[in-house]
Amino acid sequence: MKIPKLFRKTLFGVFLLFGVIGISTSLLLIYTIDTHLSKEYEANSKGIAKTIADASVNILLNSNLTALQSLIDQFIEIQGVSYVYITSETGEILAHTFVPGIPEEITAGDVTSTATVERSLPGKGDFIEVASPILAGVAGTVHIGMDTGLIALKIQRAIGQQIYLICIIFVVGVFAAIWFVNFAAKPVDGLLAYAVGLAREQSADGAASRDLLSRNDEAGDLARLILHFSQSTDVRGTRPQSGPERSKE
Repeated sequence: MKIPKLFRKTLFGVFLLFGVIGISTSLLLIYTIDTHLSKEYEANSKGIAKTIADASVNILLNSNLTALQSLIDQFIEIQGVSYVYITSETGEILAHTFVPGIPEEITAGDVTSTATVERSLPGKGDFIEVASPILAGVAGTVHIGMDTGLIALKIQRAIGQQIYLICIIFVVGVFAAIWFVNFAAKPVDGLLAYAVGLAREQSADGAASRDLLSRNDEAGDLARLILHFSQSTDVRGTRPQSGPERSKE
């Protein structure tokens, strides 16, 4: 499909616009999903940590570490919860769900802190770790690590669906843009043929000329302007009159 040179830059601009829209919407979607899911994960993990902290008070008072281990093992089955560990008020880890052992990144950090931190554990992944104090920290602290890999997976799924939609819109938009450009270029082609016919002193098709001269757009204005200059040239005697419009004079 031939595209007139006059409209090639217009088509390039349309394609560029599609690209900018696709990239900007994808970046916005990634940022929105990541922000909302991260906040949701953090809020959910804090709720779980508080639940464990409230349920472990009596267990810690009775020094029943077996029951404490059984309690935190139940929460590993929740989607997104990757690990749970409980520390005493002195920072000693009383129970945990790490297999085969506690990573050095955990023991090297401040296990008594209740601040939310982002951890990267080799061989395990990236996590958001939240903490909840037990009896205001007097009896210890509950720490929960939420896997951020699920957030990345959900972002990939959302972006994949969006890419499919954008590709469909892009393909349809390309063909539609080419069709509209060619549709808009038809009057220009007719005007060019009309001007060439006058320049060659050949008689153009009468019906085509009348259709072109009767148009109310820019193509019709240019056709009438070309005819005016052509008639002015004929009056000066530079070349004989020709074309179907001369017979009307």
